Amino acid sequence: MKKFFHFDQMITPVIIKIVFWIAVGGAVLVGLFSIGTGMVTYDGQGLVVSGILMIILGPLVVRIYCELIIIMFKVYESLNEIKDTLKKSTISLAEEPKRQAVGESTPQEYR
Repeated sequence: MKKFFHFDQMITPVIIKIVFWIAVGGAVLVGLFSIGTGMVTYDGQGLVVSGILMIILGPLVVRIYCELIIIMFKVYESLNEIKDTLKKSTISLAEEPKRQAVGESTPQEYR
């Protein structure tokens, strides 16, 4: 709960996945509506074609958009991991002179 209230844990990626499925459903419904309208109207071939394109391309466009948003969150998570790793590395390096002063041997990873 602490991570949630300090904004260390993001909930938006979960929300984006829900919005994705809602948008895919909406694109398919609009496509089906367009096909149905095109079939009952005179000279509605354009609506039928646009409905088919909406069913095929709509979910693809929504997926690309949602992936771009999620990539920003993945970059944020990666940067936090790098920051944590650098913090640990800096702490380890700060302890290094203490070991040498006491006469301990230097670990292999710092040589």
